[in-house]
Amino acid sequence: MKSIISTDQAPSAIGTYSQAVKVNNTVYLSGQIPLVPETMTVVEGGFAEQTEQVFKNLSAVCSAAGGSINDMVKVNIFMTDLSNFSIVNEIMATYFQQPYPARAAIQISKLPKDVEIEIDGVMELPNVD
Repeated sequence: MKSIISTDQAPSAIGTYSQAVKVNNTVYLSGQIPLVPETMTVVEGGFAEQTEQVFKNLSAVCSAAGGSINDMVKVNIFMTDLSNFSIVNEIMATYFQQPYPARAAIQISKLPKDVEIEIDGVMELPNVD
């Protein structure tokens, strides 16, 4: 049985998808782009500010699902310029503790709303007995 995860602390879905879907203890998080939830506009600033906003949005969805960003086991990072990867590593280190999740980083030509980064992933909630 699947449960739909939704929070107003992250951007609302702008298409035919849910912020996240939970099946048993696994949560599949849709891609987050650097939208400010209150305004649904792209955060001001450059790549670092966009990356920070994406991690804030992911954290909010993880929390709404009953976990934390550190419960993520897989992260997919989509960037329009892989030369920004060191910035992603710096910011990611402020959100995640070891052991880090598995990760992929991919350069693509374009993202929604012409943002520079999008991240999705999978979270495994701890068993609560």
